Amino acid sequence: MVRDITIGQYFPGNSVIHKMDPRMKLVLSLVFIIFIFVCHNFYSLGFMMVSLGIIIFLSKISLKTILRGIKPVLIIIILTALLNLFYVKDGTPLVDWHFIHITTKGVYTALFMVVRIMCLIVGSSLLTYTTSPTLITDGIEQLLSPIKFLRGSVHTIAMMMTIALRFIPTLIDEFDKITSAQKARGADLETGNLVERTKALIPVFIPLFITSFRRAYELAFAMECRCYHGYKGRTRMKQMKLGRRDYLALLVMLVIIAGIIVLNILFGKVI
Repeated sequence: MVRDITIGQYFPGNSVIHKMDPRMKLVLSLVFIIFIFVCHNFYSLGFMMVSLGIIIFLSKISLKTILRGIKPVLIIIILTALLNLFYVKDGTPLVDWHFIHITTKGVYTALFMVVRIMCLIVGSSLLTYTTSPTLITDGIEQLLSPIKFLRGSVHTIAMMMTIALRFIPTLIDEFDKITSAQKARGADLETGNLVERTKALIPVFIPLFITSFRRAYELAFAMECRCYHGYKGRTRMKQMKLGRRDYLALLVMLVIIAGIIVLNILFGKVI
């Protein structure tokens, strides 16, 4: 399960999505996430799903990778669906047996929330799949440049966000290695009740925290040895410049937004 977490990973490629300006991808990803919550019926959400499917096709990221990224949060998705299924009381009753009450509204809401969460995960993951950590840092730094007038350290903020995102796969790999090492020493991490399994993870988390702090110290020491001073006097090998594909992507996003608004007006609100 831990190996299936793909957030923060970058898959090099030569697709249209890979070649887009990171600033435009950051803005469009944020707008996409916001309008996932604006969808109020299955028609607008379906339109969003079709749009997301086209983006995945253009990014040339394999469907296996996309589904692997959903697997770690599958429990959360199922739990959300069950809560909406049993606790939404509006609509026509379908099952009414003792404490179990299922209505048509509950079924619709459960399905709607499952699809919304999946779109949210896939849409946000595509940003890191198609953009290298360096470009994400540069993009965030450029977008947050107005903070400079408030004497905010834009580069430090961008660097912290990118390093945190970049080290997610590293920590996951470290967690897997420590777990395998503890199992080889006879540790039982998979049996017992919830409390016992939580206590069994203590020998895993303590080395993980120690390793994390050690990596952070080594990274800071390496940056100091290379006389890294952040934004001041820093140059970039690749200059960011908006191109025709970026403006075309912006136009497509505006069409998607207009379509969602129209479908919400025409078919009303489901949840």
